[in-house]
Amino acid sequence: MTDAGAAGDLYLDTQPAVDAFVGGLRDAPLLAVDTEAASFHRYRDRIYLIQLSTRDRTAVIDPVAVPDLAALGALLADPAIETLFHDADYDLRILHRDYGFTARNLFDTRIAAQLLNEPGIGLAALLEKYLGVTLDKKYQRADWSVRPLIPEMLAYAADDTRYLAQLRDILKDQLTAIGRWHWAEEEFQLLEQVRWSVNGPPEEAYLRLKGARTLRGHQLAVLRELFAWREGVAGQLDRAPFRVLMNDAMLSIAKAMPADETALKELKALSPDQLRRRGADLLAAVARGVAAPADSIPVFERGRRMAPDLAYEARLERLKAVRNQAAEALPLAPGVLCANGILEAIARLEPKAVADLAQVEGMRRWQVEVLGKALVGT
Repeated sequence: MTDAGAAGDLYLDTQPAVDAFVGGLRDAPLLAVDTEAASFHRYRDRIYLIQLSTRDRTAVIDPVAVPDLAALGALLADPAIETLFHDADYDLRILHRDYGFTARNLFDTRIAAQLLNEPGIGLAALLEKYLGVTLDKKYQRADWSVRPLIPEMLAYAADDTRYLAQLRDILKDQLTAIGRWHWAEEEFQLLEQVRWSVNGPPEEAYLRLKGARTLRGHQLAVLRELFAWREGVAGQLDRAPFRVLMNDAMLSIAKAMPADETALKELKALSPDQLRRRGADLLAAVARGVAAPADSIPVFERGRRMAPDLAYEARLERLKAVRNQAAEALPLAPGVLCANGILEAIARLEPKAVADLAQVEGMRRWQVEVLGKALVGT
């Protein structure tokens, strides 16, 4: 256990230190939480720091050095403790991915700010506006997997939770004052359901790259080979894949299918250093793709283009107009008041009564309260 570089902060990198600190939080009414991962730098991502703050104490846990965090998981799952995050969604997903943790009794200061129609909903903007605190963005893209972490990095990390309790109080008071606290409560309850999920089979990941659908035939086979090569190198180096080869460069090479170093160089997709170190491997991957059997080449399914449903499109435009008018009156960002995806579902459903809106997936009770009558029959 060492000083983290700011008054009152602790850097907890031993099991006894973590057990002692977390054990002392069992009766805390409120706990602010944040995490730091390293997907921007590493191939094998994981949580590398966990920041915790009560109203008067802050600590930074090193989960790389501490094998057992079950006591922290129990705190997050305790409905008697209000758990604060700023932009909880990703933190909740990776806490579930790495430890199986779930959280109850949540408060998300980002969502609260959205419901207050704040022009800036980032933590730095909110802290500067309401508390006069200026966050240093120097370590925003830091590699949190490195050890040892310098005191300035630990202090930066601690600031992400240090002020959340004060900010929570201000935002909750404002939501209550304008009658939107129950909106926030519903949103926070939905956050409790957030879990980590995998987006499709890993062998198909290359087909999900932006721009992959512009490729045809052996170009896709080349992309598959380039993607597999990049994954292998990134895994071996434990480096984020884009740091090995950018997506745009990979797509350019797949589209051109260069046969030699001169053609590869002419694409201007690689730096001179990449060309020198990786050129031969990339050309080998291209050659494998070009030589791939025809029956192994992936094919994007082309759905039949449906005839336009003019009545549906007209209903959707009317719904958007109603939503936009209500958003301006509140005021609230239109997408926060009701996302376009929900309006599309309503346009398809054609509800005849407000009660019918309960069938619309994702629609909140507070949205029905605010918009329900205006949307029905539109």
